[in-house]
Amino acid sequence: MKLIITIGLVLWFAQALVIRAANPPALMLAERYETGVDLDAYWVSEKLDGVRGYWSGTELLTRGGYRIEAPPWFTQGWPSQPLDGELWMGRARFAELSGTVRRATPDEVAWRELKFMVFDLPAHPGTFDERLAALRELIPTLQIPWLRLIEQSHVANAAELDRRLDRVVAAGGEGLMLHRGAAPYRAIRSDDLLKLKPYDDAEARVVGYVPGQGKYQGVLGSLVVERPDGLQFRLGSGLSDEQRADPPALGSWVTYRYNGFTVNGIPRFARFMRIRDEMPPPDPPAEPAQP
Repeated sequence: MKLIITIGLVLWFAQALVIRAANPPALMLAERYETGVDLDAYWVSEKLDGVRGYWSGTELLTRGGYRIEAPPWFTQGWPSQPLDGELWMGRARFAELSGTVRRATPDEVAWRELKFMVFDLPAHPGTFDERLAALRELIPTLQIPWLRLIEQSHVANAAELDRRLDRVVAAGGEGLMLHRGAAPYRAIRSDDLLKLKPYDDAEARVVGYVPGQGKYQGVLGSLVVERPDGLQFRLGSGLSDEQRADPPALGSWVTYRYNGFTVNGIPRFARFMRIRDEMPPPDPPAEPAQP
């Protein structure tokens, strides 16, 4: 494999990778959890490491608005109202899940392993408390084994929230989500929906390669990646042997995890997680401040 050491941008190719559907669904987006939140106001659920899915009432779409080619039986009998949820195969199976969801011709055997884990009713006019009650009534009546409601419950305090996070992460989960019970469904990023994980993650574009040394002689040592703000850094940890032999293409986007920043603003302990097959659409405009 020929490794490219110089850093360059493949502009047209990179632009092609991030083309999005014209009309992505209007979804509620999460802010990061910060200490001091009034936990009595929130429902808590596991943050699933899956693919965000939106059932329009007639078709299944990605967050970016692309049609997911699910087998007809998978969505047969689903309700006519929109559902917001996560396509999921189980903990630590994201790569398998992503490959299945992206196929133009559905793999029937693989789809038998999938579930659509529902967590909201976007078109319902009520609060999350009311939407959850409606889902708890709706989903069981459909009797579709792969259409399930994500378990939601309350915690008594921050210590209990931390214990729940520790249990989920120890079992291979990603983190927790918090829904404000009194909130309507708003297609914005706000603290009505919070995510809590033991690390941060973000996206960066691959702009170069660094050859490996020692046991990685002859294959990739690390990726050179660039954040949207132009900052470049190396990403070596977290890559499998297969990915080192056949690294993500120049211009492609990857997701990495990190724990805070150095004094120079570089992500600390950055670790490759996965190739980002589809970049999410930009956030909707923020609501104007109330006078």
